[in-house]
Amino acid sequence: MRTISLGVVWLCLGLSLDALSLNGQRRETVDGEKTAPAIRGDKLLRRVRRGWMWNQFFLQEEYTGSDYQYIGKLQSDQDNGSGLVKYVLSGEGAGTLFVLDENNGDLHATRRLDREEKAFYILKATVVNKRTGQKLEPETEFTVKLHDINDNEPQFSREVYTGSVPEMSDIGTSVIQVTATDADDSMYGNSAKLVYSISQGHPYFSVDPNTGVIRTALGPGDMDREQREHYQVVIEAKDMAGQRGGLTGSTTINITLTDVNDNPPHFTQSVYHFSVPESSVSGTPVGRILATDRDIGRNAEMSFSIVSGDGMDMFNISTDKGTQEGVITVSKPLDFEKKPSYTVEIQVQNTQVDPRFMSAGSKDMATVRIGVDDVDEPPLFDKASYLMEVKEDAAVGVAVGSVSAMDPDAARSMVKYSIDRRTDMDRLFNVHPGNGSVFLLRSLDREEIAWHNISVIATEFNNPRQSSHVPVYIRLLDINDNAPTFATTYETYVCERTKAGQRIQTVSAVDADEPSTGHKFFFSLAPEGTHRSNFTVRDNGDNTAGILTRRASYSRLHQSIYLVPVVITDGDYPMQSSTGTLTVRVCTCDREGNMELCNAEALSSSPGLSTGALIAILLCAIILLMIVVLFTALKRQRKQEPLIISKEDVRDNVVSYNDEGGGEEDTQAFDIGALRHPDAAAAVLEESAKQRRDIIPSDTLLYPPCRRLHPAASGLIMPPVSMPSRDNGDVREFINQRVLENDCNPTAPPYDSLATYAYEGAGSVAESLSSLGSASSEAEQDYHYLSDWGPRFRKLADLYGAEDGDFS
Repeated sequence: MRTISLGVVWLCLGLSLDALSLNGQRRETVDGEKTAPAIRGDKLLRRVRRGWMWNQFFLQEEYTGSDYQYIGKLQSDQDNGSGLVKYVLSGEGAGTLFVLDENNGDLHATRRLDREEKAFYILKATVVNKRTGQKLEPETEFTVKLHDINDNEPQFSREVYTGSVPEMSDIGTSVIQVTATDADDSMYGNSAKLVYSISQGHPYFSVDPNTGVIRTALGPGDMDREQREHYQVVIEAKDMAGQRGGLTGSTTINITLTDVNDNPPHFTQSVYHFSVPESSVSGTPVGRILATDRDIGRNAEMSFSIVSGDGMDMFNISTDKGTQEGVITVSKPLDFEKKPSYTVEIQVQNTQVDPRFMSAGSKDMATVRIGVDDVDEPPLFDKASYLMEVKEDAAVGVAVGSVSAMDPDAARSMVKYSIDRRTDMDRLFNVHPGNGSVFLLRSLDREEIAWHNISVIATEFNNPRQSSHVPVYIRLLDINDNAPTFATTYETYVCERTKAGQRIQTVSAVDADEPSTGHKFFFSLAPEGTHRSNFTVRDNGDNTAGILTRRASYSRLHQSIYLVPVVITDGDYPMQSSTGTLTVRVCTCDREGNMELCNAEALSSSPGLSTGALIAILLCAIILLMIVVLFTALKRQRKQEPLIISKEDVRDNVVSYNDEGGGEEDTQAFDIGALRHPDAAAAVLEESAKQRRDIIPSDTLLYPPCRRLHPAASGLIMPPVSMPSRDNGDVREFINQRVLENDCNPTAPPYDSLATYAYEGAGSVAESLSSLGSASSEAEQDYHYLSDWGPRFRKLADLYGAEDGDFS
């Protein structure tokens, strides 16, 4: 397949090499041109046939016509003009962006294309037979490339840039670089070739047309931040290499001049006046002086100093970091009477000096005059504190020392002295109000308190509100007034079997005194112990002594404890001594000399539980026992529920008894014998104090016995019966007695309760029906006697009196 391009078509020439021919024959090209062979050396170089390559089409982007844009024509060698060949297109955009005339092979673009969206399209074409649909040639691939036009303006990476450059910079100092890009094809023409220019910012800045680097255009004298700090520069980028017709894009750059230390500080005035009271203490502010600096930030930081004047030692100056002001303060006490005014010279300079712009001598000076105001001052002691010494045995009234104060004012008022009693609560000292002499009011003891710190007050006579205090430190000097004693309580023992001269204890001493040359103690045996002494004392010469035995054996049965008197003497003046008694126990020891057993007397002082500890243990045991007993008693106690819950109304209460009785064999609830022996029951009825056995009386003594009432009066309803016999009368008396007891007993059941007595009496003709007296329930019994009991038992007689055979 080959193509004839009527549009903007590039045909690439493909060269195919044939074998070199030596016969000199001519080759015919496509266009019919004939050429002669070329001879190189001894060989004949022939021209080869050229073939047309149709695999690329070029199409201009952004077509604005109303018709389809013609791209080119596809022509197949199989197309002989008979109309049986059909051209078929496939690939990117086939049928939508690109259409192919199936009859003649013309290729068109259906709409405007943008190279910046897609630069090329790959398509495929073939020819088929219209009738059979069979491919006449293999499918061939070709490319449609878009030819770029200048349709995109340059774009900067940011709309607004921010840059800075130090003031006083040299010409050509780089500030910032801006960059723009163009979407057009940089490989075709000048559509994407950019040139930078400055449209706003002259004459201070310039821009490199090729790189976009912005630089300063003026010298150091013209770029002063103190005159102008901010600049706005507009840079343009134009394509087509800046030629006419090119597209332009712009951006804004905000440039700030940064500060350098090119300005020294200056005082706002040359002379300053201040005043300060003479009573001002060290550190009191006097005043502030102000200096200005046109620079900012660290370049405007200042330092102040006093360089001369008569007040250099009396005042200080420092810099307030927040306001950069010089603060003058008092450094030493002022005295109006001595000097009423001072004059000082103050210097100010930058803390950081840039030698490129300023020399080290870029400073400014100002004069400060300070007046001292007179005030009424309190008395002033001649010392800040006093140290006094006195011996501890000094008598009452002895002077310890003196203090002195005076009024510093010109009036020179008289001063009186006193002691601040808050510092001398025990009133050990006093001071003379006129001359300031301090003396004793009580005797002192160094061993109790070695130092006394008091405060003395000086007050003006004319103005008592003007007063001052001074501390007075009084040290008590030691005298040898305490005798040495044993350093501790020694527990000493000696073995029964020992040897003479054996050391059994080493003792030392302590002394409450503190001699200037140090302690020196001497030890010896007391005179009363030297006679027939069993032990001796050897002074070691180092403030210790050893206790030695003088015998080879001791018997604890003969004597278990020895008392050794030791005299301890110090070496100070006046000499002091004391006698300490050392208790030595006689004990049984093993072969190594270790104590095994001592007498009970000797062991009485051995460590153990104290009496207080034993009492505490005993009290704890008693308390624990009481808690156990109380707990046991509470568990055993039974809580009895009252029969009546409410005491207000008992008429509707029902008491339920759920346990059955034991029958006639239960002799615990009732005395059946009283019913069986009416004679004996008569005597029981006469005893009004007899209580019920089934109820435990609780309030017997609280209620008087009730009179025996008639049955009708007691509320007991009795059934009508015939006149009882003597025995039946006893039973009635028994029941009436029980009713009376229930009426009078508050612990008995309430009135609604029903007590049933089912004793049938002793006068019944049937006698007792109980089986208690039956000999055996298994033996045959004769029930014929039931017929003799009367008409009431006739039915029973018929049932039990009949023979067994009658029921068969």
